[in-house]
Amino acid sequence: MLLTPLLTAAIETPLNYLLFRDRSMKSARTRLAGKVLRVELQELSAPLTFVFSEQKIDVLGQWDGAADCTVITRLSVLHKLRDRQQLSPLMRSGELVVEGDISVVQQWTALLDMAEWDPAEFLAPYVGDIAAQGLTQAVQGSLRFLQKGLKHQQSYVAQALTEEWKMAPGPLEVVWFSDEVSALARELDALDKRIEKLEGKP
Repeated sequence: MLLTPLLTAAIETPLNYLLFRDRSMKSARTRLAGKVLRVELQELSAPLTFVFSEQKIDVLGQWDGAADCTVITRLSVLHKLRDRQQLSPLMRSGELVVEGDISVVQQWTALLDMAEWDPAEFLAPYVGDIAAQGLTQAVQGSLRFLQKGLKHQQSYVAQALTEEWKMAPGPLEVVWFSDEVSALARELDALDKRIEKLEGKP
């Protein structure tokens, strides 16, 4: 799989930055040292394997050894694991299947929950503090603008539907109109028959 090295590097680098720079997270990291977590995503043809040590996390696209815990889920569910309270509801709903030592995924979600997910801090070493902050604010501003626009559109559609509903005829009006159409059809039928009779006379 050609994308595997790129994909694993893209996951491994930010994870190590987020989870290994803060000393207060050391005890949580130590509980995972020596553990292997296998993640099978429906969108990927091959699983991702997370190998934990005291110094870092290795993310591998190929692992021949056994895993302490295997998680089977979708890509869209992964971000929910940042909140440890979501673990049980996700398992109950079937969105997340856990095989093996469940304590591994519990400790993993606890570690993710402790991490401070600040994009500016991650970008700063590459583009500088000011540029990183500017980029983060621009992205956040764009997201807020997009959310506001969507809410405005939802409100507009809701109002339009309400007005259309008000203009729509009531049940009695529909019955009356149907009766009128039926009566008109009978009159036209009768008229048609009279015309046929008149045309048949010499």
